[in-house]
Amino acid sequence: MSEETGAKTPETDKSAPLKVLLVDDHPIVLTGLQAELAKYPEQVHVIGQAQNVDEAVLAIKKLHPDVVLLDIHLPGGGGGGGVEVAAATSKLTKHLALSVSDSPEDVVSAIRAGARGYVTKTIRTPELIAAIERVAAGDAAFSPRLAGFVLDAFGTSQVTTDDDELDLLTAREREVMRLIARGYTYREAASELYISVKTIETHVSAVLRKLQLSNRGELTRWATRRRLV
Repeated sequence: MSEETGAKTPETDKSAPLKVLLVDDHPIVLTGLQAELAKYPEQVHVIGQAQNVDEAVLAIKKLHPDVVLLDIHLPGGGGGGGVEVAAATSKLTKHLALSVSDSPEDVVSAIRAGARGYVTKTIRTPELIAAIERVAAGDAAFSPRLAGFVLDAFGTSQVTTDDDELDLLTAREREVMRLIARGYTYREAASELYISVKTIETHVSAVLRKLQLSNRGELTRWATRRRLV
């Protein structure tokens, strides 16, 4: 990271940690999340907490977080829980659902309401940090086995896999592409394929370059259109 001199404002300091709002109705969960995220001060900064729908909506409007870590089952409001929060504030900020639930109905409802991703509370902290960063950057983030629910719900019509772009990829690059498009982290993909994280990074860079894509969000959409995941 390069050093710069002179005063910076939060708006121009790209190295500033992401502002995160925690929303969960269990105080012990909030305490645990606060403690875990505090271990990564350079990446994230918790700016507040909320424990129900009404508190969450007010906090988002007041604090302007970059990302909201949002439990799906919340009291208050009109009874819609975290889905209601996302629907009411998705134009103001980005939401990452963090829930004990892994039901297809909850996952799809959250995404339809405007959430950018959905991970379960079994996620490890480094992977959660990575998911927050992806969502803040405008990409999607899902626990691996939840991505299929979204692809099934939002996938477009069948597209043949026999196309020139796919032919540009090696067999290994296709394997990596499918895992990343499904929402696997680099570490999870490396474990699945028994290769190093560095090798995964190299393959992803090659895939993005060959397909002329900018990020994993575009890669997911590319793969979804072709029903490759």
